[in-house]
Amino acid sequence: MKMGIVGLPNVGKSTLFNALTDAGAGAANYPFCTIDPNVGVVAVPDNRLDFLTELYKPKKTTPATVEFLDIAGLVRGASRGEGLGNKFLGHIRSVDAIIHVVRCFDSTDITHVEGKTDPLRDISIVETELVLSDLEYLERQIDRLKVALKGDKTLKTKLDMLERLHEHLDKANSARTFETTSIVEEEYFSSLELLTRKPILYVANMDIDGFLNFSENPYFQSLLKHSEKERAEALPICAKLEEEIMALDEEDRKPFLEDMQLTEPGLYRVIRKSYALLGLISFFTAGETEVRAWTIRKGTRAPQAAGKIHSDFERGFIRAEIISYEDLYREGSVARAREKGHYRLEGKEYVMKDGDVTLFRFNV
Repeated sequence: MKMGIVGLPNVGKSTLFNALTDAGAGAANYPFCTIDPNVGVVAVPDNRLDFLTELYKPKKTTPATVEFLDIAGLVRGASRGEGLGNKFLGHIRSVDAIIHVVRCFDSTDITHVEGKTDPLRDISIVETELVLSDLEYLERQIDRLKVALKGDKTLKTKLDMLERLHEHLDKANSARTFETTSIVEEEYFSSLELLTRKPILYVANMDIDGFLNFSENPYFQSLLKHSEKERAEALPICAKLEEEIMALDEEDRKPFLEDMQLTEPGLYRVIRKSYALLGLISFFTAGETEVRAWTIRKGTRAPQAAGKIHSDFERGFIRAEIISYEDLYREGSVARAREKGHYRLEGKEYVMKDGDVTLFRFNV
């Protein structure tokens, strides 16, 4: 599953990416420092893995991961091919969700491509280009349906929805805020390749002072209001500070965070929010060989979750033996959890829950 990091040039995208992945992606004070996307795979911070590792003492511990793409900065006219617009839009089309980095600090040292800081204007520039690209896409779909409609009247419901959606976007709204009116419409809407329908997380990049007092940061407050309208979330962060934190050794990181009155790196929240934004949860397998977090979508049933481990597990699925992480943590051992009646046998219709510690039984 891929998260695309987007935004205007010089807002801190590559700095955030560097901190997330420790990949050393180029960051410079000029537009288009990033041309082809930098790609990094990042472990999802999860304290539950620490507990399970301590409990089972395995030879190996494997976390869940998220893939991040650092995409080139967008400028006005990208939908018409300005700057690196065509590449930018193509790379966004390939991701599952978007992290939109928004500059929420003033600086005379770092040039703003639009001259001065204005988060809502910056968001509008990026999202306008995405809307224009979606409108062009919808116009092609509408034309095709009008031709097909002559021979298939059942397509009228889809055509009506497309025309309403086009009108909605033409008023500078995103597809995220569009309302369908039936199951048929929702299914068709879900099949459309719309950039402005992708889930989005706004990351407000601040200087250190602005981050430590983000509740009083006027730039962040305006971003919060916009995110509510878009049915999204906004997270405050100081990308430069996070880059410095992640460069520290583990033993030096904790006292540094305590001095800054932080409980954990802000990046951990970005990663966890990204994971949740993709509609993902983790279940665990645990034993002496390995403790591992497995990534599945919310709503996945037990046989399909077993198939993430091996196709034979799904094909020959018999049952899942499960203890919820919360029960296991509270009781402190598998034996104690069994005594308390927390050990469950689940069949093919069971929908996996986040934190299920699972043993699959199968026969092929």
